[in-house]
Amino acid sequence: MIETERLLLREYRMDDFDALYEIMSDAETMQHYPSPFDEDRTKGWITWNLDNYEKYGFGLWAVVLKETGEFIGDCGITIQNIDGEMLPEIGYHIHKKYWRRGFAKEAARAVRDWVFQNTQYDTIYSYMKYTNVGSYSTAVANGMKKVKEYPDPKNTISYAYAITRSEWEAMQCK
Repeated sequence: MIETERLLLREYRMDDFDALYEIMSDAETMQHYPSPFDEDRTKGWITWNLDNYEKYGFGLWAVVLKETGEFIGDCGITIQNIDGEMLPEIGYHIHKKYWRRGFAKEAARAVRDWVFQNTQYDTIYSYMKYTNVGSYSTAVANGMKKVKEYPDPKNTISYAYAITRSEWEAMQCK
């Protein structure tokens, strides 16, 4: 479990389905995906993350408000195909009623720190559809820089942001 000032990040459980489905089936929240998720795809998302915990020791984790225990989204590290390379990527989804309150930034920052403290990765990425201003703003807020723009059949054009271990270490000294 990862703890921040306002959040707890914990492993998914199948009983997170209803709260996750509310997020992933919402057209506005999923506007940067090819389409919102149906029930099967949402269940598959949870299963994929449970499998990632077994395979890698990490995945996307449930994001829960410490104050209330409410599930508000997910954030974590997965291995993603970024322009043909399988790379460690920080991803996040936050319920739209909690947008613009810094929760994605807070969760992603905690995951970034966890990755550099608990894995051997020298660079961590975030990638997103070129229209996803919220996601790349979150990446920049957590010290990432745009490193690539590439054609992507799923997103038309994707942007990749990254931070290296040495950049992260320099931030820790400030």
